[in-house]
Amino acid sequence: MSNSDDSSAGPRRRARPVRLLTAAVFALAGLLFVTSFNTSKGTNIRTDASLLKLSDLIKERSQDNAELEESTGAARRRVDALADRDDGSTKAEDAKLAALRAASGTEELSGKGLTVTLNDAPPNATARIPNVPEPQPNDLVIHQQDLQAVVNALWQGGAEGIQVMDQRLISTSAVRCVGNTLILQGRVYSPPYKISAVGDPAALKKALAASPALQNYQAYVNAYGLGWKVDEHKALTLPAYSGTVDLHYAKPVATTP
Repeated sequence: MSNSDDSSAGPRRRARPVRLLTAAVFALAGLLFVTSFNTSKGTNIRTDASLLKLSDLIKERSQDNAELEESTGAARRRVDALADRDDGSTKAEDAKLAALRAASGTEELSGKGLTVTLNDAPPNATARIPNVPEPQPNDLVIHQQDLQAVVNALWQGGAEGIQVMDQRLISTSAVRCVGNTLILQGRVYSPPYKISAVGDPAALKKALAASPALQNYQAYVNAYGLGWKVDEHKALTLPAYSGTVDLHYAKPVATTP
């Protein structure tokens, strides 16, 4: 008798969770529809128009960052001028400070140098030399490691200062790519990418040629037509870094006495 009661009660106990699960699924579906409507504001969120809006927002924020950097740089120059006038330092101290500013990238720098230009290959590029496979999409675009290889080689070649696009690099600068765009110090750039350096042009060219990473890049230049151009300058001026110099993430390491 008890066994028959258990068997008849079993299906009823299983049915209730099923009904609850069904109700939960419908509720979740309704929530997703409402969220989708609120996100799209009544438009199709899978159209190119929404992507264009995001692209426009990125460009707008990049322009805002550029304007803020310019105003920050102007304010820093005024502060430095007032500090130089009223600090009461000696000539030796002023000379030491000037040397530190030059090394930090916060002062304009002029001299001989060169500019390296990297660019994507044509989208319809094919193999240009025998016994080379046809290119994949990643073979035809500039990658983060390509930009980093140029910057590293120029430093190794004795560059006194480096500028990527229209921004001066400092010790905390990070060259990063997301997709086919460069993000540098809060601003977004698209190819062609220009890297300029003040220094001995012959030494800089020698360092570029000796870089294993750039030798590999040159193989892709020859095979698929990636852009590579080096222009030498008798007179080149790099702007002073105008962004913030505050360290937001680095912390001093505790030392034991």
